[in-house]
Amino acid sequence: MALRDQFSPSSMAIACSGGLDSMALLQLASTWCRSQSLPLHVFHVHHGLSPHADAWQQHVEAAAAARGLHFDTRRVAVDAAGTGTEAAARKLRYRALGDMCRQHGATLLLTAHHLDDQAETVLLQLLRGSGPAGLSGMDAANSAPELLGNPDLVMARPLLPLSRAALEAYALDAGLDWVEDESNSDPRYARNALRHQVMPALAQAFPGFQQRFARSAAHAQSAQRLLTELAAQDLAATLVDGAIDVARLRAMSLDRVHNLLRHWFAVQNLAMPSTAWLTELVTQLIEARHDAQLLVTHPACHLRRHRDRLYVTPKLADLAGMRDPDDEGVIEKAGECFRWQGEAQLAFPAYGGVLHFEPSAPGAGFDPAWLRAQALVIDFRKGGERLKLAPNRPTRGLKAHYQSADIPAWERTRLPVVSSGRDLLYAAGLGMDCHHFALDTADAVALRWESKPE
Repeated sequence: MALRDQFSPSSMAIACSGGLDSMALLQLASTWCRSQSLPLHVFHVHHGLSPHADAWQQHVEAAAAARGLHFDTRRVAVDAAGTGTEAAARKLRYRALGDMCRQHGATLLLTAHHLDDQAETVLLQLLRGSGPAGLSGMDAANSAPELLGNPDLVMARPLLPLSRAALEAYALDAGLDWVEDESNSDPRYARNALRHQVMPALAQAFPGFQQRFARSAAHAQSAQRLLTELAAQDLAATLVDGAIDVARLRAMSLDRVHNLLRHWFAVQNLAMPSTAWLTELVTQLIEARHDAQLLVTHPACHLRRHRDRLYVTPKLADLAGMRDPDDEGVIEKAGECFRWQGEAQLAFPAYGGVLHFEPSAPGAGFDPAWLRAQALVIDFRKGGERLKLAPNRPTRGLKAHYQSADIPAWERTRLPVVSSGRDLLYAAGLGMDCHHFALDTADAVALRWESKPE
């Protein structure tokens, strides 16, 4: 075991369920750590899914105590709605393990995955139609901050080259006791169906298939590393101010575009889209007319195109009073009336932000006495508003100003305007109308909008 040389952990931990695999790992790890004078923590996650869960926890705690090792546990409540029991339990288990590692200062977490687990994983991914990333199976070691919630933690699988049969022989020879999870024999779970129905048939027809699956996984890992390197190069060549240059995508093959976009999602910690979803996105990107307002919805965000660039934007709730100024059928809303009493700022939660009142140079802001006397209204634009930003610039419609300022259409709908009667005084994202600027006032006031999305 060369883990200490590779990772130099200050202390190690193992995830121990009490089953055969994890008890074998506990014995091996405790013996090695004792020889290296390295602290070892034993962590157990209590899922509460079995009537025997309390007994399993007690078994692991007693095994740790017998070896003089520190033990800790977390109880989790599994809600299988929408994801299934296996997926929900896995997510909670790893997050709990990451939390215990952080609390106790463990920088290396060992899990008991073995050769048969690797073969099952590769076969499951193949049945799901996965690409090279899925067919790569499990790495010998990796960090998984999105899964473990701990960016400083490395997760290693030192038993990955060993078969379950070899581990069982070792455990019997060492006189180890372990628990049996009755759910492991339930064929309703996909992995159990493979383990008890498919894998024995494969073993009979193709002895040693596990090693060949592992070799195929290693080849897939190598291919995936090359794909990732290419995607990183392509992303660097196409990324402009955080957005993808669609014109450069058009010069690539479809396979290369898919590879690039998958990598882009991965570096932003977004869930990997299906092939069908990705194909639809690329089709719309390539085929939609240049000025089309493209919107493709991802579970965690929106994908939008503006001026031939692809943006990832957050999903934001609608704000009160929002409207499409180009929709003639919309019923106009009155906006929110207010009076300025000299405050440095006023919050308008219904419009998604704060309006600031700041000192400005003479001729570049409003007379504060005049501004106090106005009945002001904050609202979203209705359409037809016009704005003159400076004496030497023309009066233009807001749409033309937004286009000149390169403000995307989806941002315009969330930028409010401030008016006094029929006169537009200020448009967020653009600036103030100069018609009412005070030319000789030393303490002129300028307006500034700060968006504060919830």
